Amino acid sequence: MSAAPSRTTEAAASNLGASDQAAWNRVLTLHVFVERQLAQVLQRRHGVGLSEYRALAELSQSAAGEWRMQELADRIGLGQSSVTRLVARLDALGLARRDLCPDDKRGVYAVITDEGRQLHIAASATYAEALSSALNTAGADQGLARLVQAIRSAT
Repeated sequence: MSAAPSRTTEAAASNLGASDQAAWNRVLTLHVFVERQLAQVLQRRHGVGLSEYRALAELSQSAAGEWRMQELADRIGLGQSSVTRLVARLDALGLARRDLCPDDKRGVYAVITDEGRQLHIAASATYAEALSSALNTAGADQGLARLVQAIRSAT
């Protein structure tokens, strides 16, 4: 029969859990800060939100300039209904369109337009500049400096 965990083992596990939670909270703090900075700059300079930018980025990187809606949703971390609304917004702006799969009429694709490609190219420089600026700002915070350094050294 196995012995019950000792109090020191439980305390150590509890401390690890608290340490993990504190580390995760720093990741979330950094994430929220950077995402907010990116969203504000993209909206102000290019009239698109962060999700729209990410959709255009994924569509631009696709060999055919298109993804099935579910694949696009998976790639940018949205649900099916959210990506449907997102593509509808892009369509209204002339940046992407919906297209039916020729082999499977139930399959729907999001397809980037030439205007969408042009906006993505212009917004990419803004995105890179805003990302670097946000990480520089966050890196000046003692609570986030090591995390920012770890992110930058991982590339």
